Amino acid sequence: MKPAPEYVPAHGLLRGKSVLVTAAAGAGIGFAAAKRAAEEGCRALLISDVHERRLSEAVEAIRQETGLQEVYGHLCDVSQESQVQSLIHAAQEQLGGIDVLINNAGLGTSRRVVDMEDAEWHKVIDVTLTGTFRVMRAALKVMQPRGQGVIINNASVLGWRAQVEQAHYAAAKAGVMALTRCAAMEAAEFGIRINAVAPSIAIHAFLKKSASEELLNELSAKEAFGRGAEPWEVANVMIFLASDYSSYMTGEVVSVSSQRA
Repeated sequence: MKPAPEYVPAHGLLRGKSVLVTAAAGAGIGFAAAKRAAEEGCRALLISDVHERRLSEAVEAIRQETGLQEVYGHLCDVSQESQVQSLIHAAQEQLGGIDVLINNAGLGTSRRVVDMEDAEWHKVIDVTLTGTFRVMRAALKVMQPRGQGVIINNASVLGWRAQVEQAHYAAAKAGVMALTRCAAMEAAEFGIRINAVAPSIAIHAFLKKSASEELLNELSAKEAFGRGAEPWEVANVMIFLASDYSSYMTGEVVSVSSQRA
């Protein structure tokens, strides 16, 4: 197994930008992306999550670890349209407009198709796919009049690849990929770019709670480096897509994976 590389120094890729990150509390990809955005020079940051204590702790951690004081938190369940509207309103007020949206909220469980109830299917689809749609729709309505903005959605290699007990999650993530491509074509005329990342496996505390150690070890072993990604390795690609370095990219889904073909 190849060890993870050293944390990459910041290069000011988001200097002067305002950034909104959903599902950014705690130790996952969302928190890593929010922290990275602060390190890369964003002028203001708003993060959302469904857990109030975790959210407030994440806000304070980013302030302490990066020195950025313009960090705000807002509770939001992306399955509730009223809460999504409240989030976008708060972002407009506190950030002075949204330059970058990192659309990270998602939900996964493990279940074979034959054993899956409608309720479980609908919950995963509603948060992972429809939640992504709701936040993107609301953000586009405020980005389009400004004639600028960047949106990064979080998909998954399971949108391309098959895995047992992941039909609902894979279907949702494949939907995120298609949504990204189509919405990008509509948004281009307004100067807005929309792309997505598709991670294979990023090891963090939340994932360890929802998946067995045996499964995580098995999935990690399939990666070319023999390990899962660090959340910040996925976040780095999100930041690249959010930055002007990717100015000609839209409607793309970038695989963040070392998995063997």
